Amino acid sequence: MKHGLVIAANRLPIHRVEGPGRATWQVSPGGLVTAMAPISARRGGHWIGWNGTTSPASGDMAVSGLSISPIGLNRTQVADFYQGFSNSTLWPLYHDAIVVPELHRAWWRTYKTVNLRFAKRIARAAKRGATVWVHDYHLQLVPNMLRTLRSDLRIGFFLHIPFPPEELFAWLPWREAILTGLLGADVVGFQTEASSQNFSRAARRWTTAEGTDRELSIGDRPVHVRSAPIAIDADEFMTLAQDPEVRERAKEIRASLGNRKLLLGVDRLDYTKGIPHRLRAFEELLREKRLDSDDVVLVQVAVPSREDAPGYADVRREVEEIVGRVNGQFSEPGKVAVHYFRRNLPRRDLVAYYLAADVMLVTPLRDGMNLVAKEFVASRHDYGGMLVLSEFAGAASEMRRALLVNPRDLDAMKVAIRLALRMPERERRMRMAILRTQVRRHDVHEWASSFLEALA
Repeated sequence: MKHGLVIAANRLPIHRVEGPGRATWQVSPGGLVTAMAPISARRGGHWIGWNGTTSPASGDMAVSGLSISPIGLNRTQVADFYQGFSNSTLWPLYHDAIVVPELHRAWWRTYKTVNLRFAKRIARAAKRGATVWVHDYHLQLVPNMLRTLRSDLRIGFFLHIPFPPEELFAWLPWREAILTGLLGADVVGFQTEASSQNFSRAARRWTTAEGTDRELSIGDRPVHVRSAPIAIDADEFMTLAQDPEVRERAKEIRASLGNRKLLLGVDRLDYTKGIPHRLRAFEELLREKRLDSDDVVLVQVAVPSREDAPGYADVRREVEEIVGRVNGQFSEPGKVAVHYFRRNLPRRDLVAYYLAADVMLVTPLRDGMNLVAKEFVASRHDYGGMLVLSEFAGAASEMRRALLVNPRDLDAMKVAIRLALRMPERERRMRMAILRTQVRRHDVHEWASSFLEALA
């Protein structure tokens, strides 16, 4: 069957759930699925992505109304394409080389092979003149490969992580091939204006592309470059935050922590997220007696992520060492200074923590967007709480009424934390009202619709 809209991403919008007797597939939570599911249903859309295993892929299927085509990867491809080139070469390089990226030719060869598999699968699935939307850094070669196979298609690409400045992108031996891959799209989208400018300048430097930061040309074909910051389903978080059970759970969380002021961090356990810097700032505030663990507690939720990749075991070890040191020095029976959870929380529990928090700490060293900041703001129907946000998160360009901070400057972090805790209620409510207006006005449905309109 051919489709008028094809969405391609590294992972499918479903996950396998083991049940009694047999496993089933369920739709995964997340902004992209929330945004695209109704559009996909309305336009006869079809999703193509890796099934997340090394088992052979099944045939096309429908899950909760979504039409899906799984792609299987063998162990070598998972190791070289996903864990290797995608997450040990591109991910660190695109995040300011916080960890030095590894450059292996074998990984690059597999990356090309897998991208071509995606392109061929898309070409088979798309109707004549169909719209194709390719997502993220795993599939940067697909747009040009697909254009070679099917010149009749309208092709869009969106990068969910930062695109690096020229001096970092220059490290890649395959920089021209990646840029050429992206230039196969009709519209190339990025989270921030800075990323879109970085891409346009790199394209003009290392390919035959000409033009401006917003529109390039390859021969006589235009390529539109736009910043389109991704958003959340604000209504979903606002509805959950009003749920009586969720609100009661928030009260229980506060009571279980001794009704102290609550600093909250929710991050993937990733070296880009700045968790050790945040913990050290809190530790120094306790040591200097500017905060007291009798009055303030830090809760850090760290979701396990790619723990076999370089750098991830190191950051986990560092975080756990700091947590142990802080709790050993500043905790008392019944009053732990830092509560550390290395696990994923169900969304209802997550919203309850957002409601319970006095200060939300979103302080990555580098982040394409960071939707946790937006989820927190959407959840605070009471206009309570304060957001401390890294200058290096894409969300900072939109959320100017948060307390913006350089996470590498521990002194500035300490000042921001104390200011957030002591901010007068009138100013805090005013800031939160402006932040909530921003999050509600620009939701994930608007983001998806506006990108597809630009592509059409």
